[in-house]
Amino acid sequence: MDLVSLLLELKPLMEDPEANFQRITELLERHQGLAEYEVARFYVSRHWSETVSRRLGSVDPRERLEAVRLIPLLFPRVSAAGQLRRRVKDPDSRVGSCARAAVKKMGLADVSLPDSRIAPPRRPSPRAQGGWNPTGWNFGLFPGLRATPVKRKPADTPVLPELRTREDVAKLVGVEPSELEALMRPGSGPGAGYVEFETPKRSGGVRRICAPRARLKAAQRALLEGLLARMPTHEAVHGFVSGRSPVTNARAHVGNQVVVRVDVEDFFPSVHYRRVKGLFESHGYNEEVASTLAGLTTWRPRLPDGTVVWPGVLPQGAPTSPAIANLVCRRLDARLHALAKKAGGQYTRYADDLSFSFAKPPERMGRFLWWVNAILQQEGFAENSAKRRVMRQGGRQRVTGLTVNQQVAIPRDDRRRFKAILANCRKHGVESQARGRADFPAWLEGYAAYVRMVHPELGERWQREVKELLGR
Repeated sequence: MDLVSLLLELKPLMEDPEANFQRITELLERHQGLAEYEVARFYVSRHWSETVSRRLGSVDPRERLEAVRLIPLLFPRVSAAGQLRRRVKDPDSRVGSCARAAVKKMGLADVSLPDSRIAPPRRPSPRAQGGWNPTGWNFGLFPGLRATPVKRKPADTPVLPELRTREDVAKLVGVEPSELEALMRPGSGPGAGYVEFETPKRSGGVRRICAPRARLKAAQRALLEGLLARMPTHEAVHGFVSGRSPVTNARAHVGNQVVVRVDVEDFFPSVHYRRVKGLFESHGYNEEVASTLAGLTTWRPRLPDGTVVWPGVLPQGAPTSPAIANLVCRRLDARLHALAKKAGGQYTRYADDLSFSFAKPPERMGRFLWWVNAILQQEGFAENSAKRRVMRQGGRQRVTGLTVNQQVAIPRDDRRRFKAILANCRKHGVESQARGRADFPAWLEGYAAYVRMVHPELGERWQREVKELLGR
């Protein structure tokens, strides 16, 4: 088939690319040898970038696999590298293998940190093991190549409950051993442990929430209090840690010349069953206990055709997910903390929000951000580059929603807006200001409490005012 025939066959298929996804992929794979193949690739890629991105973020691993197969056929090397390195650590082994094969086929060797598990090769090449090549993207992925755990001093070793069997786990979470299987059922339908729904994001789009039902939620809370809360997190973590808050997270960056904010994409879904199981095994629990604990704290989606996605991931909505994510990120936090310290800066993390600040910015800020991105990739996460912010003293510097130019404060515009809402509530009634909020009185109380956390005197005054408005 020549180029004209290929384009004529592609044209009707591109009218509905979603329905014809597999056929288009087969045509492109079969005709890569055409001298004019770049024309066909450009023709398809200009219509399909959004389709590929959507499939890469799909819950269904089969759709992610199709998208990974298509990336080398559609995108130039730089764009393909950015897409593929997000998928080399995909929870699904088939997707990860396909991504690694594509990386090797395209000869990508200039976008990865060195693989410290293997000695650098004598003659560097894209396929040589070790050194600065894509094997660094697999850092920590294979159990056989993991580094020897660091031995802790007795004083640093957390006192954890002794768990040797599934029965011990059941006793810890307050259920009968026979109930464990029911609590670990996949999906969110009748009999499953979770309820699934969507909520709108402030930035647009929707967020999938998987909230545990009452029985599973009680078991997870018992696990959180009896086990997870005793495991130490890194000192740079401020989210979901006792005694810390968005205020303590922002306070570390006050008065610096440059503040950098980096967002992690799909934070909880990036932590899958195998990583959670490995976390518990690293704290000394055997395979039976570790697999039971991981099963109680991860969620396996059930697709419309009945397929159960494996492995499960941390559900956004479970009380144990933030604590487990913090523990899984301990090495990530240590590496980013060391990187920031070497550059003369500060590092903190609040859930998926990473913050760096510098009294004197690095001479090569772009290189510093490259290292941040590469470390995230090695540790199994991906940066949401659209949300990266580099904020200097001349403008407003915000960390976890709070300004940090001179002191930690709620932005003046937000305070004025809430003050106006209270004034309108006094004048026109509370319900007049709801504007679609489901539980507006609770929102008023919550925001006033938030203000009190940052500005104690102002917040206390507003709390009294809200109480009077609500007649409580």
